[in-house]
Amino acid sequence: MSDPVEERVVLVTGGARGLGEALCRAFFDAGYRVAVSDIDGEGAKGLASSLDPAGALALGFALDVRSQDQFEQVRDAIVAAWGRVDVLVNNAVVTKAKPVLDIEPDEFDAVLGVNMRGTFVGSQVFGRYFKEKGKGRIVNMASLAGQNGGTATGAHYAASKGGIITLTKVFARDLAPFGVTVNAIAPGPLDLPSVRELVPADKLEGLVAAIPIRQLGSPDYVARTAVHLADADANFANGAIWDINGGLNMR
Repeated sequence: MSDPVEERVVLVTGGARGLGEALCRAFFDAGYRVAVSDIDGEGAKGLASSLDPAGALALGFALDVRSQDQFEQVRDAIVAAWGRVDVLVNNAVVTKAKPVLDIEPDEFDAVLGVNMRGTFVGSQVFGRYFKEKGKGRIVNMASLAGQNGGTATGAHYAASKGGIITLTKVFARDLAPFGVTVNAIAPGPLDLPSVRELVPADKLEGLVAAIPIRQLGSPDYVARTAVHLADADANFANGAIWDINGGLNMR
């Protein structure tokens, strides 16, 4: 039988704001104990406090996802507090829109360091932990940009999200025999401040017009999809890339 949801624990990276905040709130509303992590540690702690001022059901942590040591320290702190971790959501992201010929190699490395290396490191750290437990869920945040090369995002962002799609499949195949599933969600443009900052107002209208349903996506719906994939009974979804793009890219 599945564990009661109120006993289950999720760690969300990049959780202090934007889609990360929506993810944390969705898991909390679903009954999970939520570990909010972000490179902005104070922001993570602030969101956790807003979810549960008593600190019994939500905790905040500073986490640079590029660091294996920090991932392990956060994992150990969560286990010390709550005795377990059941779900990892790899959401931490850096987005920079720039023409490919203008991207400096160091900037390319910096974006892939957070987006793709962070997903790799987190999946390794928790893949080993979940393998030892004999169960676990990893949900990665990919993007439509990783499928079509990106239109409003930089090549480094698109490349990192394409890499996350591949990493999802590799980890899904290797961890499946141990009761661990790994899936990714690939959203199209979402109704978030970061998207409105990234896309100039004169181009946003055209972007929305290109989406068959004629609207930006809901971060809350994306977050609820992550909750579904994290469910203890969601054991036949594995290595899948869940498209949520309003029909902008149909496969």
